Amino acid sequence: MRRTLTATRRQWLSMAGGAALLAMGCSIVCAAQAGTADDAALELQHDWELVKYRTPPAEQIRRYEALSAKAHRLSEQFPDSSPVLIWEAVIVSSWAEAKDDLGSLDLAKRAKALYEAALKIDASALGGGAYTGLAALHYKLPGWPLSFGDEGKARELLQRALAINPQGVDPNYYYGELLVETRRPQEAVAYLERVLQAPARPGREIGDAGRRDEARALLDKIKAR
Repeated sequence: MRRTLTATRRQWLSMAGGAALLAMGCSIVCAAQAGTADDAALELQHDWELVKYRTPPAEQIRRYEALSAKAHRLSEQFPDSSPVLIWEAVIVSSWAEAKDDLGSLDLAKRAKALYEAALKIDASALGGGAYTGLAALHYKLPGWPLSFGDEGKARELLQRALAINPQGVDPNYYYGELLVETRRPQEAVAYLERVLQAPARPGREIGDAGRRDEARALLDKIKAR
Protein backbone atom coordinates (compact mmCIF):
# COMPACT_ATOMS: atom_id res chain seq x y z
CA MET A 1 0.00 0.00 0.00
CA ARG A 2 2.90 2.37 -0.45
CA ARG A 3 4.07 2.16 -4.04
CA THR A 4 0.44 2.54 -5.14
CA LEU A 5 -2.86 1.57 -3.58
CA THR A 6 -2.96 -1.63 -5.64
CA ALA A 7 0.73 -2.43 -5.36
CA THR A 8 1.84 -1.52 -1.87
CA ARG A 9 5.28 -0.38 -0.77
CA ARG A 10 6.42 -3.90 -1.60
CA GLN A 11 4.76 -7.00 -3.08
CA TRP A 12 2.86 -8.80 -0.32
CA LEU A 13 4.73 -12.08 0.24
CA SER A 14 3.13 -15.49 -0.04
CA MET A 15 4.29 -19.06 -0.64
CA ALA A 16 2.46 -21.75 -2.57
CA GLY A 17 1.67 -25.26 -1.47
CA GLY A 18 -1.58 -26.83 -0.38
CA ALA A 19 -0.93 -30.20 1.18
CA ALA A 20 -2.14 -29.05 4.58
CA LEU A 21 -5.45 -27.50 3.51
CA LEU A 22 -7.57 -30.45 4.63
CA ALA A 23 -5.78 -30.65 7.95
CA MET A 24 -6.43 -27.02 8.75
CA GLY A 25 -9.89 -26.58 7.29
CA CYS A 26 -12.04 -27.43 10.30
CA SER A 27 -9.83 -25.59 12.79
CA ILE A 28 -10.41 -22.37 10.85
CA VAL A 29 -14.11 -22.60 10.07
CA CYS A 30 -15.40 -24.38 13.17
CA ALA A 31 -16.68 -22.36 16.09
CA ALA A 32 -13.81 -21.00 18.15
CA GLN A 33 -13.75 -22.15 21.77
CA ALA A 34 -10.36 -22.73 23.38
CA GLY A 35 -9.73 -23.95 26.92
CA THR A 36 -7.19 -21.27 27.82
CA ALA A 37 -5.79 -18.10 26.31
CA ASP A 38 -2.49 -19.91 25.69
CA ASP A 39 -4.34 -22.66 23.81
CA ALA A 40 -6.14 -20.05 21.73
CA ALA A 41 -2.94 -18.21 20.83
CA LEU A 42 -1.19 -21.45 19.85
CA GLU A 43 -4.14 -22.54 17.72
CA LEU A 44 -4.24 -19.20 15.88
CA GLN A 45 -0.50 -19.27 15.39
CA HIS A 46 -0.64 -22.73 13.83
CA ASP A 47 -3.60 -21.88 11.61
CA TRP A 48 -1.91 -18.69 10.41
CA GLU A 49 1.30 -20.53 9.54
CA LEU A 50 -0.64 -23.04 7.45
CA VAL A 51 -2.38 -20.28 5.51
CA LYS A 52 0.74 -18.14 5.13
CA TYR A 53 3.19 -20.86 4.15
CA ARG A 54 1.21 -23.89 3.00
CA THR A 55 -1.72 -22.42 1.08
CA PRO A 56 -1.80 -21.49 -2.64
CA PRO A 57 -2.11 -17.71 -3.14
CA ALA A 58 -5.48 -18.11 -4.86
CA GLU A 59 -6.92 -19.63 -1.67
CA GLN A 60 -5.39 -17.25 0.87
CA ILE A 61 -7.93 -14.43 0.92
CA ARG A 62 -10.81 -16.80 1.67
CA ARG A 63 -8.79 -18.65 4.31
CA TYR A 64 -7.65 -15.44 6.02
CA GLU A 65 -11.20 -14.13 6.09
CA ALA A 66 -12.44 -17.29 7.82
CA LEU A 67 -9.49 -17.33 10.19
CA SER A 68 -10.02 -13.67 11.03
CA ALA A 69 -13.58 -14.43 12.15
CA LYS A 70 -12.31 -17.26 14.34
CA ALA A 71 -9.59 -15.05 15.80
CA HIS A 72 -12.12 -12.36 16.65
CA ARG A 73 -14.28 -14.86 18.53
CA LEU A 74 -11.26 -15.98 20.50
CA SER A 75 -10.19 -12.44 21.32
CA GLU A 76 -13.71 -11.82 22.61
CA GLN A 77 -13.38 -14.96 24.72
CA PHE A 78 -9.99 -13.80 26.06
CA PRO A 79 -10.09 -9.99 25.87
CA ASP A 80 -7.20 -9.56 28.33
CA SER A 81 -4.78 -11.84 26.48
CA SER A 82 -2.10 -9.91 24.64
CA PRO A 83 -0.95 -13.00 22.64
CA VAL A 84 -4.48 -13.67 21.38
CA LEU A 85 -4.89 -10.03 20.33
CA ILE A 86 -1.50 -10.11 18.61
CA TRP A 87 -2.43 -13.18 16.61
CA GLU A 88 -5.74 -11.67 15.59
CA ALA A 89 -3.78 -8.60 14.42
CA VAL A 90 -1.31 -10.77 12.49
CA ILE A 91 -4.17 -12.59 10.77
CA VAL A 92 -6.04 -9.39 9.89
CA SER A 93 -2.90 -7.71 8.55
CA SER A 94 -2.10 -10.83 6.49
CA TRP A 95 -5.62 -10.73 5.10
CA ALA A 96 -4.95 -7.11 4.10
CA GLU A 97 -1.72 -8.20 2.42
CA ALA A 98 -3.51 -10.89 0.44
CA LYS A 99 -6.31 -8.54 -0.66
CA ASP A 100 -3.93 -5.71 -1.60
CA ASP A 101 -6.72 -3.30 -2.60
CA LEU A 102 -8.44 -0.20 -1.28
CA GLY A 103 -10.41 -2.28 1.22
CA SER A 104 -7.19 -3.58 2.73
CA LEU A 105 -6.54 -0.15 4.27
CA ASP A 106 -9.50 -0.63 6.59
CA LEU A 107 -8.18 -4.04 7.58
CA ALA A 108 -4.77 -2.53 8.28
CA LYS A 109 -6.36 0.06 10.57
CA ARG A 110 -8.16 -2.74 12.38
CA ALA A 111 -4.88 -4.62 12.83
CA LYS A 112 -3.22 -1.45 14.13
CA ALA A 113 -5.89 -1.05 16.80
CA LEU A 114 -5.44 -4.68 17.86
CA TYR A 115 -1.66 -4.33 18.16
CA GLU A 116 -2.08 -1.16 20.20
CA ALA A 117 -4.56 -2.89 22.52
CA ALA A 118 -2.10 -5.76 22.98
CA LEU A 119 0.68 -3.32 23.87
CA LYS A 120 -1.44 -1.80 26.63
CA ILE A 121 -1.90 -5.23 28.20
CA ASP A 122 1.64 -6.62 27.90
CA ALA A 123 4.23 -5.06 25.59
CA SER A 124 6.63 -7.97 26.11
CA ALA A 125 4.17 -10.67 25.00
CA LEU A 126 5.41 -12.99 22.24
CA GLY A 127 8.84 -11.39 22.43
CA GLY A 128 7.53 -7.92 21.67
CA GLY A 129 5.36 -9.26 18.87
CA ALA A 130 2.97 -6.30 18.96
CA TYR A 131 5.86 -3.90 18.39
CA THR A 132 7.07 -6.02 15.47
CA GLY A 133 3.67 -6.32 13.79
CA LEU A 134 2.83 -2.66 14.27
CA ALA A 135 6.21 -1.68 12.82
CA ALA A 136 5.54 -3.78 9.72
CA LEU A 137 2.28 -1.93 9.16
CA HIS A 138 3.99 1.43 9.53
CA TYR A 139 6.65 0.80 6.90
CA LYS A 140 4.47 -1.04 4.40
CA LEU A 141 1.58 1.41 4.39
CA PRO A 142 1.47 4.83 2.75
CA GLY A 143 1.77 7.88 4.94
CA TRP A 144 -0.65 10.72 5.50
CA PRO A 145 -3.12 11.57 3.98
CA LEU A 146 -3.69 8.09 2.54
CA SER A 147 -2.90 6.14 5.69
CA PHE A 148 -0.78 6.08 8.84
CA GLY A 149 2.50 4.73 7.46
CA ASP A 150 5.63 6.19 9.02
CA GLU A 151 9.13 4.78 8.41
CA GLY A 152 10.59 6.56 11.42
CA LYS A 153 7.91 5.10 13.69
CA ALA A 154 8.53 1.66 12.18
CA ARG A 155 12.24 1.88 13.00
CA GLU A 156 11.49 2.97 16.57
CA LEU A 157 9.01 0.12 17.11
CA LEU A 158 11.41 -2.49 15.72
CA GLN A 159 14.18 -1.24 17.97
CA ARG A 160 11.85 -1.73 20.93
CA ALA A 161 11.06 -5.25 19.75
CA LEU A 162 14.77 -6.04 19.36
CA ALA A 163 15.47 -4.72 22.86
CA ILE A 164 12.98 -7.30 24.17
CA ASN A 165 13.98 -10.12 21.82
CA PRO A 166 17.41 -9.38 20.28
CA GLN A 167 17.82 -12.79 18.62
CA GLY A 168 14.18 -13.11 17.58
CA VAL A 169 13.36 -14.40 14.11
CA ASP A 170 10.60 -11.90 13.38
CA PRO A 171 12.05 -8.58 14.65
CA ASN A 172 15.35 -9.30 12.92
CA TYR A 173 13.62 -10.25 9.69
CA TYR A 174 11.43 -7.16 9.62
CA TYR A 175 14.26 -4.84 10.56
CA GLY A 176 16.32 -6.33 7.75
CA GLU A 177 13.43 -5.96 5.34
CA LEU A 178 12.92 -2.34 6.40
CA LEU A 179 16.59 -1.60 5.73
CA VAL A 180 16.33 -3.20 2.28
CA GLU A 181 13.19 -1.21 1.52
CA THR A 182 14.87 2.04 2.59
CA ARG A 183 17.93 1.40 0.42
CA ARG A 184 20.33 0.36 3.16
CA PRO A 185 20.84 -3.24 2.05
CA GLN A 186 24.32 -3.73 3.47
CA GLU A 187 23.09 -2.84 6.94
CA ALA A 188 20.32 -5.39 6.51
CA VAL A 189 22.67 -8.35 6.07
CA ALA A 190 23.51 -8.76 9.76
CA TYR A 191 19.84 -8.82 10.76
CA LEU A 192 18.88 -11.29 8.04
CA GLU A 193 21.75 -13.56 8.98
CA ARG A 194 20.48 -13.56 12.56
CA VAL A 195 17.22 -14.96 11.22
CA LEU A 196 19.10 -17.89 9.72
CA GLN A 197 21.13 -18.43 12.89
CA ALA A 198 18.29 -18.05 15.39
CA PRO A 199 17.52 -21.11 17.54
CA ALA A 200 14.51 -23.13 16.51
CA ARG A 201 11.28 -22.26 18.30
CA PRO A 202 9.37 -25.33 19.54
CA GLY A 203 6.08 -25.58 17.71
CA ARG A 204 7.09 -22.95 15.17
CA GLU A 205 8.71 -25.23 12.61
CA ILE A 206 6.48 -24.11 9.73
CA GLY A 207 6.80 -20.42 10.55
CA ASP A 208 10.55 -20.59 11.13
CA ALA A 209 11.14 -22.42 7.85
CA GLY A 210 9.01 -19.90 5.95
CA ARG A 211 10.67 -16.88 7.56
CA ARG A 212 14.14 -18.27 6.85
CA ASP A 213 13.20 -18.78 3.22
CA GLU A 214 12.13 -15.12 3.09
CA ALA A 215 15.38 -14.03 4.72
CA ARG A 216 17.42 -16.04 2.20
CA ALA A 217 15.46 -14.47 -0.65
CA LEU A 218 16.30 -10.99 0.64
CA LEU A 219 19.95 -11.90 1.08
CA ASP A 220 20.03 -13.21 -2.50
CA LYS A 221 18.47 -9.93 -3.63
CA ILE A 222 21.17 -7.98 -1.83
CA LYS A 223 23.95 -10.09 -3.32
CA ALA A 224 22.51 -9.66 -6.82
CA ARG A 225 22.75 -5.86 -6.65
